[in-house]
Amino acid sequence: MEDKRVININYNEDHNVPEIVQKASGLEANDIIDMAREAGIYIHEDPVLFSHLDEIPEGSSIPQELYAIMAEILAYSYVLQGKTPEQWRRPDGTVAINRKA
Repeated sequence: MEDKRVININYNEDHNVPEIVQKASGLEANDIIDMAREAGIYIHEDPVLFSHLDEIPEGSSIPQELYAIMAEILAYSYVLQGKTPEQWRRPDGTVAINRKA
């Protein structure tokens, strides 16, 4: 099995910032990945982004320069989970990204 590394990110609602909450490697990382997959949590793999995030100490906020990419990843994971903004919902409850659709 390939030795993996993971960085867990959480959005801190009190401070309105994404934060690095955990870094792991080896067996711990593999266990985290397995648990995330079992729970249906989106796992994003991007070596360039990972290298930037890996420079940030655990427990620290992600710098503003990375907010846009983090927002895109978070939004994508929400759509995959079926979580969409209320304005995307039609009166019959179905979802449309384009409100005119």
